[in-house]
Amino acid sequence: MKKNISGSLERRKKPNLSMLQIINMSMGFLGIQMAFGLQNGNASRILANFGADVHELSWFWLVAPITGLIVQPIIGHMGDNTWSPLGRRKPYFLIGAVLCAIGLVMLPNAASATQMMAANVLLLAVIFLAMMDASINVAMEPFRALVGDMLPKHQGTIGFSVQTILIGIGAVIGSELPNWLTKLGVSNAAPQGFVADNVIFAFYIGAAVLILSILYTIFTTREYSPEEFAAFDDGKEIVQEHSKFSDIFKDFANVPAQMKKLGIVQFFSWFALFTMWVFTTSALATHHFGLSPEDTHSAEFNKAGDLTGHLFGRYNLYAVFFAFALTPIAKFIGKKQTHALALACGGLGLISMYFIKDIDNLWISMVGLGFAWASILAMPYAMLIDSIPQKKMGVYMGIFNFFIVIPQIINGLFGGPIVTEIFGNQAMDYVVVGGVCMLLGAVLTMVFIKSEDDTPKEIEEEIKQVHF
Repeated sequence: MKKNISGSLERRKKPNLSMLQIINMSMGFLGIQMAFGLQNGNASRILANFGADVHELSWFWLVAPITGLIVQPIIGHMGDNTWSPLGRRKPYFLIGAVLCAIGLVMLPNAASATQMMAANVLLLAVIFLAMMDASINVAMEPFRALVGDMLPKHQGTIGFSVQTILIGIGAVIGSELPNWLTKLGVSNAAPQGFVADNVIFAFYIGAAVLILSILYTIFTTREYSPEEFAAFDDGKEIVQEHSKFSDIFKDFANVPAQMKKLGIVQFFSWFALFTMWVFTTSALATHHFGLSPEDTHSAEFNKAGDLTGHLFGRYNLYAVFFAFALTPIAKFIGKKQTHALALACGGLGLISMYFIKDIDNLWISMVGLGFAWASILAMPYAMLIDSIPQKKMGVYMGIFNFFIVIPQIINGLFGGPIVTEIFGNQAMDYVVVGGVCMLLGAVLTMVFIKSEDDTPKEIEEEIKQVHF
């Protein structure tokens, strides 16, 4: 039975939040993305150190999207129906952060743990990777929903842009940290079958930052109570009820049309990103360092791994600057046009990696990818929240994640065999395929996405409403 909690409360608009409040509520994303950056830049390298072949890497990377496919809708549904003393979303931040920190500590130490447990090192590494991925998803989904919970809709682009900035900063640190530690004298070499010290210590630091940043958000952000939600004119539909798990399937059947169209664009965007994350180390090793595909342990291969982390740090750094520019750009050309332009730049960036032979100039490729990454993290969500019911914000953010993880699963299943059988283990050729997919995403954005509410007047109002 549903119990209406709105009573006779007078309806009012959800108050604007200051920039400091928006930063506080999203600070945990810095730690989450630092963990994600460490994983993206080093997971293939770690698995290769443990003996995985290039054609197997995409299969091991399936752990991430599969856990996201399962975890995010469930966590979103649970968050929509959680009203605890700690808040609506914050309990999931905390649980996810603790479990992810454990995974960060254990993943690079899988070889040592294997010796104690007499287990298969690759199997154990995949288990720890799965633990990290599931925990990141537990912590990440509520942050997306929190923007919808706390901000009036006209501040949506600002809210997701701030998250993008913090994501970029965290990813830069996570991606660059092993390389920085090497420059400080920490070894980037290790015996065969083990992980280098610079990677191990970087993961330790990432675990500590993750916990601290999540705690910062928990202590500085107060979520609205059910009564406060009910008093807002866009929160009148929120009721306190015993929602059934099976309601998730009903929510699937009622996915808004705008979400479906954005999902098509997301498919090609994230197919390209997964290609880059999985195969860049192997692509650089064979295409730029001239190594054989079988070389996964040499000092030169580890240099390729360090370069991958450095380049990933670069595109995340550029994404920080582009995140500041997203709202002003959208003011002049519109949200969907901004997103299409960003995806086109990202696609050209990936393709250019094939043609730029000097590794010192690969930063040029990362500029376009930085623009694309900033937009992918902000614009689809900013275009989505107007079509999502307030009481279903969490579950629909989780369902939207399907359009992110399904292309990764498909790529994970077939990417490795394609690289091996079609491209002769030359992973750079497949990175070019990823660039073409991102270009296609740009075209589909212009064809499918409606932006009737995307007027310069409304974007300008969004900018004016943010104060420090």
